[in-house]
Amino acid sequence: MTSGILVYAETSDSRIHPVSFELLGKAREIAEKLGLEVWSVIIGFDVKDRAKELIYYGADKVYVYDSEHLKDFNVLTYKDILVDLVKEIDPEIFLIGATPLGRSLAPRVAAALDTGLTADCTDLRVDEEGNLIQIRPAFTGNILAHIKTTSKPIMSTIRYKVMPMPKRDESRKGEIVIKNPPEKIDTRIKSLGRISKRTVNIADAEVIVSGGRGLKNKEDLKMLEELAKLLGGVLGVSRPLVDEGWIAKEHQVGFSGNTVKPKLYIACGISGSPQHLAGMRDSQIIVAINIDPSAPIFRHADYGVVGDLYEVVPKLISMIKRIKGVSGS
Repeated sequence: MTSGILVYAETSDSRIHPVSFELLGKAREIAEKLGLEVWSVIIGFDVKDRAKELIYYGADKVYVYDSEHLKDFNVLTYKDILVDLVKEIDPEIFLIGATPLGRSLAPRVAAALDTGLTADCTDLRVDEEGNLIQIRPAFTGNILAHIKTTSKPIMSTIRYKVMPMPKRDESRKGEIVIKNPPEKIDTRIKSLGRISKRTVNIADAEVIVSGGRGLKNKEDLKMLEELAKLLGGVLGVSRPLVDEGWIAKEHQVGFSGNTVKPKLYIACGISGSPQHLAGMRDSQIIVAINIDPSAPIFRHADYGVVGDLYEVVPKLISMIKRIKGVSGS
């Protein structure tokens, strides 16, 4: 019997999180090198019709647990389902997205299976001996650790937006296996409802204008936000501004924040610490504005402006407004 790579397909309101498709693409790449199949598992309510999408993105077989009892994420119940499935199908590798939900779920699954877990990976490779090498930043991004796990299944959580999105192929064929959901859910944890949704999804933004220690006041973020909106983008920040309480963590770019891969990233007053670079170095075009010509950010920028952001950014705003025919100074 051919073994496989299992990918957990995370859902929210019956919609599949894009990180699941990214993981299927990477799983497909690894499977072809190791002679494995690609399997996926989806848990929730009204998710049966979503299973075909997982096949279109690379799965050979999809296990479906669909029940109204599974509508709300319950980490203990979901953990039990995944543990039972892994024991049944015995995958070589198990991949989960390093989302807030995945980071809560994966360690519990790994502990129950008595296997290792490499968290927050930014890449997965196969070495010459056929071993899976899990790559993740360590020491706040100063080095990249290459990790080989000896326990089975090999479990990894992988950050969103670090793997390329595979092409959707409706001609792909696969098997959908409907599994019996548990009759009861673990009542030790009860969902009381969602408090609030994120006001910004910075990981999906195509343009990000970020500010760092070079900003003097919290109110000056409005200047960067104006530039971002003119460019059809969103506002980002480095960790110190979140630590100071200037803005919510959902805007943070970096190792302990969000990994982003926009078409355009403008760093204003950001020196370029390894922690920050770990979250944005894969942006298509990086523009750095900094008064210090020796700032590390310039070594990673496609375009650099050595100057005071309080002079450069207002000029950029004024220029863009003139081009777009927007009124205002």
